[in-house]
Amino acid sequence: MNAPVTLAPELLTQLTDIVGENRIKIDADSLKKWGCDYTKHFEPNPLVIVFPSSTEQVQALVKLANQFNVAITPSGGRTGLSAGAVAAAGEIVVSMDRMNRILDFYPADRMVRVQAGVVTEQLQNYALEHGMYYPVDFASSGSSQIGGNIGTNAGGIKVIKYGMTRNWVLGLTVVTGKGDVLRLNKGMVKNATGYALQHLFIGGEGTLGLVTEAEIKLERQPHNLQVLVLGIPDFDSIMPVLHAFQSKIDLTAFEFFGELAMQKVLDHGHVQRPFETPCPFYVLLEFEAPYEPIMDTAMEIFEYCMEQGWVLDGVMSQSLDQVQNLWRLREDISESIAPFTPYKNDISVLITHVPAFIKEIDAIVEANYPDFEVCWFGHIGDGNLHLNILKPANLSKDEFFAKCQVVNKYVFETVKKYDGSISAEHGVGMTKKPYLGYSRSAEEIEYMRALKKVFDPNGIMNPGKLFDL
Repeated sequence: MNAPVTLAPELLTQLTDIVGENRIKIDADSLKKWGCDYTKHFEPNPLVIVFPSSTEQVQALVKLANQFNVAITPSGGRTGLSAGAVAAAGEIVVSMDRMNRILDFYPADRMVRVQAGVVTEQLQNYALEHGMYYPVDFASSGSSQIGGNIGTNAGGIKVIKYGMTRNWVLGLTVVTGKGDVLRLNKGMVKNATGYALQHLFIGGEGTLGLVTEAEIKLERQPHNLQVLVLGIPDFDSIMPVLHAFQSKIDLTAFEFFGELAMQKVLDHGHVQRPFETPCPFYVLLEFEAPYEPIMDTAMEIFEYCMEQGWVLDGVMSQSLDQVQNLWRLREDISESIAPFTPYKNDISVLITHVPAFIKEIDAIVEANYPDFEVCWFGHIGDGNLHLNILKPANLSKDEFFAKCQVVNKYVFETVKKYDGSISAEHGVGMTKKPYLGYSRSAEEIEYMRALKKVFDPNGIMNPGKLFDL
């Protein structure tokens, strides 16, 4: 347990002058709530929670933090899985909850300007109301915030077609660690005027400064989305199925999960098994079918995969309700396994390497966790695997995490062997920080440290995340 920290009266007075008395929280419950994210590894221990409502207030807070030499941790929807938003060492938590307005809509540019605290689902709904579409989507879209998505370069279930958050950011307004306000790229598609500084803040986890506003690109709405859930006999059959469909159909999603994940979702009681045949693995694929020939092609591919023995059974959505229910088989996994305190690995490699990579990781898991339940799922269509090890009831959280961390070395050595990433979409934060060297060279990390010193010379912006200075 961390020792409690004391808020200096003078600092409290000046914080109050900036945001107002009703925009500050110092009670124990609030400190715990806003000082953490979804991770269970670190105890929150923030100094104070503040709720600014404008870029100008954020700028004043950063300047004040520099004056008092107090660190700042940004807080969005607190749905992160790498402790990137955990304030564990007496930081000022700057919550973006009050910065939740959609500021402008530019129809001709297919673009919106939003504050960082806008919730992902709020932006998705706004886009739909204006005949547009925001495709970055994941299980936490109802609570995650755009600023947090930008800070971690969030991915999700549509990456195979639409890419990561980075692909949808056309401009940023940021407050650097020095307290300067920068408007980066200003929403332009074409801008050949030197360094694209906005990209340093995308995936930067708040270590260079705070994102306060963003210009976000929108897309046309997809037409007549269809979902197929297929039962797969083994790992080796998953990629041939992907290649078979991708060769003739543009997929908007290609997800996979194991029977254990399916069982945990079914035990949760909200959905039913899609077909009678239990299978070792399942894939869920989604595609647009505005024309009947596309549906015919999909069924032909399905039948071909059955003939090859790559698919044991399957079901095609017949209605919008069924599309949503089939998606729940995949989207409800994280919620269903949460009571088991899962130890999460979020890893990725080139799609080319996925079959060999999975075999090696599976062998490591089998050898080291013979008595643990291991829950596989992920966005395998873009090379991203989520490996979740579930805590047995007879182990404490600390004992369980210690056992899991011993094997991280073998998992991440395999990631490095295939030139992959130790964190595909959840960021590095504190949980992955010790392993950054498996994905980034020593030279890269030194350049990253040098960049931080330029934007944040006093080291107050989310210190202890990504790397140590």
